[in-house]
Parts: sequence; C-alpha cells; structure tokens
Amino acid sequence: MRTVNVRSIVIWTLVALVGAAGWSVLALSRGEDVSAAWMVAAALGSYAIAYRFYAKFIAYKVLKVDRTRATPAERLNNGIDFHPTDRRVLLGHHFAAIAGAGPLVGPVLAAQMGYLPGTIWIIAGVIFAGAVQDMVVLFFSTRRDGRSLGQMAREEIGPFGGAAALIAAFAIMIILLGVLALVIVNALAQSPWGTFSIAMTIPIALLMGFYLRVLRPGRVTEVSVIGVALLLFALVAGRWVAESSWAGTFTLAPSTLVIWLVAYGFIASILPVWMLLAPRDYLSTFMKVGTIALLALGVIVALPTLKMDGVTDFASRGNGPVFAGSLFPFVFITIACGALSGFHSLISSGTTPKMIQKETQVRMIGYGSMLMESSVAVMALVAASIIDPGLYFAMNAPAGVIGDTVQNASQVVGSWGYQISPEALARAAENVEEASLLSRTGGAPTLAIGVSEIFSQVTGDGLRAFWYHFAIMFEALFILTALDAGTRVGRFMLQDTLGNVYRPFKNVSWKPGLVITSAVVCGLWGYFLWVGVHEPLGGINQLFPIFGIANQLLAAVALAVCTTLLVKSGRLKWAWITGVPLAWDATVTLTASWQKVFSSDPKVGFFKQRQVFQDAIDRGEVLPPAKSMDDMHTVVTNSTVDGVLSAVLALLIVVVIVDATRVCVRHVRRPALSTLSEAPYVESKITAPAGLFPTKEEREEEQRAVASAGSRSSAGTQ
Repeated sequence: MRTVNVRSIVIWTLVALVGAAGWSVLALSRGEDVSAAWMVAAALGSYAIAYRFYAKFIAYKVLKVDRTRATPAERLNNGIDFHPTDRRVLLGHHFAAIAGAGPLVGPVLAAQMGYLPGTIWIIAGVIFAGAVQDMVVLFFSTRRDGRSLGQMAREEIGPFGGAAALIAAFAIMIILLGVLALVIVNALAQSPWGTFSIAMTIPIALLMGFYLRVLRPGRVTEVSVIGVALLLFALVAGRWVAESSWAGTFTLAPSTLVIWLVAYGFIASILPVWMLLAPRDYLSTFMKVGTIALLALGVIVALPTLKMDGVTDFASRGNGPVFAGSLFPFVFITIACGALSGFHSLISSGTTPKMIQKETQVRMIGYGSMLMESSVAVMALVAASIIDPGLYFAMNAPAGVIGDTVQNASQVVGSWGYQISPEALARAAENVEEASLLSRTGGAPTLAIGVSEIFSQVTGDGLRAFWYHFAIMFEALFILTALDAGTRVGRFMLQDTLGNVYRPFKNVSWKPGLVITSAVVCGLWGYFLWVGVHEPLGGINQLFPIFGIANQLLAAVALAVCTTLLVKSGRLKWAWITGVPLAWDATVTLTASWQKVFSSDPKVGFFKQRQVFQDAIDRGEVLPPAKSMDDMHTVVTNSTVDGVLSAVLALLIVVVIVDATRVCVRHVRRPALSTLSEAPYVESKITAPAGLFPTKEEREEEQRAVASAGSRSSAGTQ
C-alpha cells in the first residue's frame, strides 16, 4: 500500500509541475517567442489535477453519489427515451451533444484580445464553473427522473421563478439551435465532400445501434472498431465523390440543406435513442477526440510559435474589428462554450440523465466531457494564435472595414499595427486552394487555417489544402451532433412545460406528444434558419448577435437551480461550489446585457445602433453593412428586436436568481417549509464501472453479478 501511495504522489507531483511550468511560461514571457506546447501543457496538467481531485471531491463528498441507487434509465426503461446505455457510448453521446460551434468558434474570435486572457478563462472557467455545472445538473436531474432544467426550476424554486426559467430556457434553446444550424449550412453548402461524409454517418450509426441492441448486445469494442473503420472510409470516399461525376448530387444549395436538416432533426428526435442518436454521437466522438488529440500531438511535435500577442491593445481599447467591446465582459461572452455553457445544462437535464446507468458515472460523463470540450477550445485558440496576426485580422474583419482587395486589406490591417503584404494574403489563399481568405468571418475558416498550419508542419506542405478542407468538414460534423441532440432536448423541455397544463405530455415517450413537440421545435428553429438563409440580415442572422449572451444567461439559470438544490438538500456549506460561479456569471452576463442595450457606442449598443441607422434613413443615406435602403430598415428592425430580447432575457434571469435567493433564505430560516421533488430510492440491479476503466473492486463485483445471474439461470432450467 505504501508503494502505491508513493507512486501516486510522484505521478501527481509531476503532473502538477507540467501544468505549473506551462502557466509560468505563458504568464511570465515578455516579448520572447513562446511555443504553443506550453499552452497545451498548462491545459492538460490543470485538467488532470481538477478531474482527479476537485471533481472526485464534489461527486463523493458533496453530492454523495450512490452506486446502489437505480437511475431513471433502469427504473423507467422503455427503449425510446429511457434506456440504460454503456458508459463509453454515453460519454460519446454526451460529449458530441454538448460540443457544438462554441468551443471551435468562440476562442478563435476571442484571440483578438490576445492568447492569455482566453487561455486563463477557458481553463479556470471550465474547472470551477462549466464542468461543475454540467456534473451537478446531471446529478440532480438523474435524481428527478430526468426532468428538464426549466421543470426542475419550477418544482424547486416555485411557479413564478420557474415560469421565468421555462420561458427563458426554451426561447434561448431555439436561438441556439438556429445558430448551430446556420453554421452547418454555411459549412456544407456547395461542399460535396463534407455533405457525403456526414450523410454516411447516419446509416453507419443505424448499423451500430442495431448491432448493439439486436446482433451483439454489449459488444462495445466490436461495434467501435466497425464504426470507426466505416467512418474513416466515408471520410476518404468523400474526397473521391467530390472529384467524381457524383459531385453534383452531393453539392447542395443552402435552401436544400435547410430542408434536409429540419427533416433529420425531426427524425432523430422521435426515433428510439439507441437507434440513431446515441450511436451517431458516439461515432462522431471518435473523429472529434481523434482530431483534437492529433492536433495536440502535432503541436508537441512541430512546436509552433504563438504569433499573436499575449494581450493585444484591443483588450483595453475595446474597438477591435472582430467584435466590439472591452475585455471585460465580452471575452467571457465570446468564448462561451469552451469554459461555461448554458446549453450544456439542457443536455445534462435532457437526454443523458435518461440513459445513465449509475449515479457514480456523473463525474466521468458530466465533468469529464466538459474537460474534453475545453481542450477543444484550447486547441482552437492555439490554431488562431499560431497564424500570422495580419492574416488573422484580414480573415476576421468585415469587408466593410478592410475592403475586398488584398491591397486595401493589407493597408488597413497595417494601420492596426499588424503588417502583412498583399502577396502574403494572396499566397495564403492559394495554399489552401481558396480564391480569397478576406473577411471569412465566423471563426471556422481561421480555425481551419490554423489546423492546416499545424498538420502541414508534420506531414509536409503539399497537404496543406487537404487539411484545410478536412478541418472545414470536421467542424460541420462537430456541430451537427449538437443540433440533433438539442432538438430532442427542446422536445423534452416543451413536453415538460405543456405537461403542467395537460398531464399526458408529462410522459416524454407518449407518442402523440413526442411527435407534436418535435414538429413544433423543428418548425421554430427551421423557420428562423430558412429566413436567415434567404435574407442575409434576417431570420436567425437577426438573432445571431445575442447568441453568446443568451447562452451565458442560461448558465446563470442552471447555476441558480443547482445552488438552490444544494441548499434545500442539506448541503448549505457546499453551496459555494455553484454559488461562486453563479455570482461571477451573473455579473459578467448582466454587465454585457446592460452594455448591449444601453451603450452609447453603436458598435456595442443595440438601441444606439438603431438610432444611428434611423437617422441615416431620415437623411437618405446607406451605411454598411446595409447595401440598400431596404437593408437599412432591416438593420433598424434587427437592432430593436435584439435590444428588446436582450433586456427581456436579462430580466427573466434576474427574476430566477432573486426567486432562487428567496427560496434559499427561507430554507435556511425555516427548513420544514421546504420540499424536494426527488424520486424515491429504488435499489439498483445493474453493475457497471464508474469510470472509463473498471477498478479491481468493480471487476470483482461484475464477476459476482455474472456468477449470480448464471446460478439463477441454472436453477430456473432444472
């Protein structure tokens, strides 16, 4: 025993030293060249320490997870929404569902402020806020038959604050789904390679689902090998298709993609979870995690230098070309999902608690998945920070600022202090077989350039274009898995809400209810997507500016619910675990909301922007990004809608936090008045490990369970 302890101490001391060395180099460098490998070291060292110690402390000391308690998946198993799912498959599903556009795009945009602020928030934020939220919401939802976040708020906080949470959560969910779908459409439009490869993941996932359910139950390793082999073949075949006579078949217009996405979202929402959703997300995770792991390995091998400043002048001036606003609060809002995401709380109270086998798995699935997503965000920030800053700003500044020629772009970017020649801009586009890289806003192309830079240093410059287009397709696959799971979760939320009025909706697997609510959810985000695709300033484009704030406001709802539940369940002394992140998130997000509504800077404040464009209309003048007087009126409408929505959502969240505070204070003063909606204890008959690899004790327990089942079977046949 003493040898094991000494070995453990040595290992974790080395891990801590690696992380500390990474942080020291990043924080103390003053003008020296800094390798991106130090950023990877800081992240991995911090994640390992956090998972081993902080997450374990919360799971076993604070939440007191109980391996003997049956989960909803076991008690309510119906093969549609409730289904005990192997922890490895569920880890893949959960990670794929939460890892949408945010961890890829947000950190790329936040690189405008320099690599250091983003790195600090991504790593510290996920350890103390994002991963904690995901795990605690998953635990409490599992204890409540997989109830949605809004319904938990209604039952535990009260009808007033709960109603505000239900409305805010559902409205924000539709906005998030619409934005995710728009990113997918933009990535796949006119891309036969990406469209074919992603389409093939659907039949592969169906095969995997039936393999695990019907052909070879429990053979996760076998189905993983088959699935990965078919996925790799689909990726390679996608390029063959793009270069063949079939290319036209898979070259789809944006409007066609909208129809296919809405149809897929509806079907994925109503099919049994084991058939398509879980295996497809599990399959996608291999590609996601594999690509990010290879990217980290590429950084360690190639040792690329961080070319972006640690902290740029835009961080203090707040007039950056990528997004307007100061470092506080907007770098935290922009990074969003990589550190803390309200969307994750909807998955943690949606599909996952209805599929988890054991309470003890919430640490691996809730906390562990969020650490995996944060590593994606770190690699995205690395990718944006190793390319030439001049190229970064030329790609991410709007055309109205830098113009549409490399000469003009070079001149404007140079005026910001970042020199890049017109020839270098043209050559960068030529290297990845693109006509131009100017104003390729949104973050995805910048990430692809960074990925191609890292991989080409390892595999040779001749494959730079291949890696660029691979990264674009990878991002579309990354985001699509959040869309299908999100649609199903939106269905759960609507069913929980309608169930307060008409009880049959409470049964989330009631077929008329699941079909009706799935159609409503798909119809809502599909409408905004359809209009956004056909009108560059309309539909979901209208709501895109409030995406980040809405997501963080939703995180405040989740953390408020978690804090309330910790207090009401007798864990008052541990309420700081979610209470401190709640206070920080509320401060950041409400400050951002205030500035977006009332700022006198038209680049920041929605109502000020409305006034500027209305005054221009009165003068008969057209201002960018508008190209006509009709566009000018659309901008005025969008600014008004965004300003009003920002104010309404912020007000709803304030109502939730105030009402949650009232409930907590009342409980502390008069605990007898409080009630919990926790499901009664039922002993579990399932044996399953808590982590990815079973411990010695867990293997022995499983062997005893198998032997016991065998003896009962023998007795039954005699």
